[in-house]
Amino acid sequence: MATVARTGTPVLDVERIRKDFPILDRRIHDRPLVYLDSAATSQKPRAVIDAIVDYYERHNANIHRSVHTLAEEATVMYEAARSKLAGWVGSDDPATIVFNRGTTEAVNLVAHGWGRKFLREGDEIVLSELEHHSNIIPWQLVAQATGAVLRYVPVTDEGRLDLDAFDSLLGPRAKLVAISGMSNVLGTMPPLRRIADDAHAVGALVLVDGAQLVPHAPVDVRMLDCDFLTISGHKMLGPTASGGLYAKREHLEAMDPFLGGGEMIREVGRDTSTWREIPWKFEAGTMNIAEEIGLAAAIEYLEPIGMDAVRAHEEDVAQYAIDRLNEVGARVFGPHDMTERGAEVSFWFRDIHPHDLSQVLDQEGVAIRAGHHCTQILHRVLGVPATSRASFYLYNTRDEVDALIAALEKAGELFG
Repeated sequence: MATVARTGTPVLDVERIRKDFPILDRRIHDRPLVYLDSAATSQKPRAVIDAIVDYYERHNANIHRSVHTLAEEATVMYEAARSKLAGWVGSDDPATIVFNRGTTEAVNLVAHGWGRKFLREGDEIVLSELEHHSNIIPWQLVAQATGAVLRYVPVTDEGRLDLDAFDSLLGPRAKLVAISGMSNVLGTMPPLRRIADDAHAVGALVLVDGAQLVPHAPVDVRMLDCDFLTISGHKMLGPTASGGLYAKREHLEAMDPFLGGGEMIREVGRDTSTWREIPWKFEAGTMNIAEEIGLAAAIEYLEPIGMDAVRAHEEDVAQYAIDRLNEVGARVFGPHDMTERGAEVSFWFRDIHPHDLSQVLDQEGVAIRAGHHCTQILHRVLGVPATSRASFYLYNTRDEVDALIAALEKAGELFG
C-alpha cells in the first residue's frame, strides 16, 4: 500500500487505503463525508471490524480462567495482542505492556501506582503548557495527596517547548517529567530523547503521553529511553477502550496495583493479599479482550504500510492545509515546519467562534473538532477561548483539504 518515490520518500496509495474504511463511503447532509477529526478518534478499517466480529462469533470467552477450548483460544489471542503492541513500540518484553482503556487510564495508573507510593512533600512534577487534561489532572490529585508540587514548562510564541525554561526547572527535587510526545492542538513534537537524558541526569523519571505520537510516527521506547509511554489504540485505527501503558519492567515491579479484584491476585488472606507478576497485577477484572485483539489487527494493518510512509503522507497533507489556511486568512497555531509537528492543525477563522464554524462545516459534510480540546491551560496561553482543529491521518487527501477551505469560505459568507 506504499511505494517509494525517486526521492526515497514512501508514497501511500491513499485511494486504495480509503476503500478499506467503510465509513468513508457515508454521505453527511447529502455530501461526501470529509473526516478531519482523527486526533479525537480514528476511523477503523474493515480488517479491525472483522477481527472483532470474528472474536465474538468464534472465540468469545473470559481469559486466564477456564481451561476449555474457547477460553484457551481467547487467552492466546489476547496475549498475542500484548506481544504485538510491545513490538510496535520497540519493546522486546511483552510484560512491559499493561492493557487498559488508553492514555487517560494509563496516566492515572502511573499516578496512583507510582506517584502516590514514591512522591513526597516538596517533590516536583514537571509538566508543560502543552498538556492534555489527562496528563494534568492525575498529577494534580497526586500532588494534593502527597504534597508534591507541579511545575510547568512554558510554550514559546511559535508553539515550541521552551527548552531553556525546562532546563531551569530540572532541580534536585524534580522526580518526574510528564510530557506530550505530540500536542493534540499545536502538533508540537518536543525533543523527547533530549528531555529524557536531561531528566535522568537529575534522577527524574519520564512519562511520555503518546496518545498522538504513537499513531502518527515511528516510536521506539529504547531509543526514546522513556520510563513510561501511554498508548491510545482508538487513535491508531483500533477500537475504543483499547491501548495501554508501556513501562520499564523495574518500575512496574515496584509500583502498587491500581485496581483490586479478580485476576490480579496470587493469594488472598483475610487482611492482606499478594499480587500476580507483571503485567497482570495491573489488570483486575474482565479486561477489554475484543478491543485489544482489534488493536492487534490495527497494528497488522499498519505494519505493511509502514509508519515512515504514514508520517510522510501526513506531513504533505498537513503542510498543504497550513498553506491553504494561511491563504484564506486563518490564524494557524503551532510550528509551521512539519519536521517539528504532527498533523493536528488548529486555527482561528475570521472571528467566527469555532463552535459556530464547526456546525456550518458539518452541513457541508466536513467533520472537524471545535473547542479547547481538553487543553484549557494552553488555550489561555494562546489567548483564545477555543480553536477549530482539522486533524489528518493516512486516509486523508489534499482534495479533502480543498473541501475544508471551500466550506470555510461558505462560512465566511454566511457570517458576513
